[in-house]
Amino acid sequence: MTKVMGAAMRRIQAGNALTAFGIGFTVPFLYIYVAQVRGLGAATATCAFVAFALGALLALPLTGRVIDRRGPVPVVMGAAVAASVGAISLGLSTGVVPILLSALALGAGQAVMQPALATMIVWCSTPSTRTRAFALQFFMQNLGLGIGGLIGGQIVDVDRPGSFTLLFGIEAVMFLVLAGVIATVRMPHAPSIKDAVPKDPAQRGGGGWKRLLEHKAMVQLCVLGFVIFFACYGQFESGLAAFGTEAAGISPSTLGFALAANTGAIVVAQFVVLRLVEKRRRSRVIALVGLIWTGAWLIAGFSGLGHGSAMMAAAAFISTYALFGIGEAMLSPTLAPLVADLAPEGSIGQYNSAFALVKQMALALGPLGVPLGAGLPMLYIGIFVAVSLGIAWLALRLGKQLTPAQDNPSLLKAAPAPVAVPRAAVIAEPVSA
Repeated sequence: MTKVMGAAMRRIQAGNALTAFGIGFTVPFLYIYVAQVRGLGAATATCAFVAFALGALLALPLTGRVIDRRGPVPVVMGAAVAASVGAISLGLSTGVVPILLSALALGAGQAVMQPALATMIVWCSTPSTRTRAFALQFFMQNLGLGIGGLIGGQIVDVDRPGSFTLLFGIEAVMFLVLAGVIATVRMPHAPSIKDAVPKDPAQRGGGGWKRLLEHKAMVQLCVLGFVIFFACYGQFESGLAAFGTEAAGISPSTLGFALAANTGAIVVAQFVVLRLVEKRRRSRVIALVGLIWTGAWLIAGFSGLGHGSAMMAAAAFISTYALFGIGEAMLSPTLAPLVADLAPEGSIGQYNSAFALVKQMALALGPLGVPLGAGLPMLYIGIFVAVSLGIAWLALRLGKQLTPAQDNPSLLKAAPAPVAVPRAAVIAEPVSA
C-alpha cells in the first residue's frame, strides 16, 4: 500500500510542478501582453486581472461540495481543461471582450485546481506525513514558477505578438499534461485525524458552509489566513512594489532581483526550515512567521528613509523579499496540513476550497495598499508592521482552539496504511440527496 501511495503522490507532485512551470511562462508578462502587445492600455490590463480574480471568486464557493461528492480527480481534470482553453484563447485574443472572457476561464480553472490538488495530497498522505508532502508541493511550485519565468523572459519580445502566443500555448499544454497525469493516478483514501472525524455518521459526507462557519477553529484559521495572504502575497506586486519604486527609489531591475531573492530563499530554505518546524506546534510556527515579517517590514521602512546609499536601500529591499520567502517556507508545511486536519470526514474538499477562497479574496484586496505605499510610505510600513504583529497574536489565539494532535501532528503515532480505492470508484461515487 505504501508503494501505491508513493506512486500516486509522485504523479501528483510532478503534475503540480509542470503546471507551475507553465504558469511561470505567462504570469510576469500578462500586463505587458494586454496593455502593450495588444495595445489595449493599462485600464484593460487591470480589468484582465480583475476578471482573473473574479473567475476564482465565482468558482471556488461551488468547488468544495463537488470535490467531496465526486472526488478530486475529475475536478482537477475538468479545471485543467478549462484553464487550458482559457490560456490558449488568451494567447490568440486581440479584443477586449475575448481577453476578459479568457482571463475569467483561466482564473476559474487555476483556482479550482488548488483545493482539488490539496485534497489529493491529503488522500495520499497520513497526518504524520502530510507536513512534508505540502512542503514538497510548495517547493516544486516555486521551482516551476521560477524556471518558467526565467525561460519565458528569454522568449518574449514586445515587437512579436507571436512570442506571447507561444508562451500561452506552452501554458495550455502544461494544463493538459496535468490532466493526463492525474488521469493515471489511483487514489488511496487516507484517514483523517481521529479528533476531527464527527462521531455522528449523519454528519459525514459534507455539511456545507453552515457547518464550516460553526467550526470555531476553522473560522479563526480563515481569519488568520486572510491576514497572512493580504500582508504578504497581496503586497508583493502591488503596495510593496509601489513603496519600493516611489519611496525607496528602487529600479525595476532591482525589483526583479527582489522577487528572485524571494523565490531563491524559498527554494534554498524549504527543507532546512521543514526539519526545524515539523515537530513543533503549528500555532507557534505561524506566530514566529509574524515576527519575522515584522522585521521584514521594518527593513523595508529603512530602505525608504533615504539615510543610506542607493546600494544600501536596494540591499534592504531585497532582504525584505528574502525574509518574506523564509516565512513562506515556514507556512507551507503548516497552513495547508492544518486545514486538512481540521476538516471533518467527508468535508476536506469543502475546507480546502474555503481556505482557497479566503486567499483569493485577500489577493484581490491586496492592491488597496498601493495608494499608501506610493503616497504615504511610512504610514504604509507602520500599518503592516502592526498587521504582522497581529499575525503572531492571532496564531497564538488559534492555538488555544486546536487539539494537541492538530497543533503538533508529530505527537501522533504512525497512522495505519490507507485503504486503496480504485479511481473509477472515486469518480463514480453516488451523489447523496
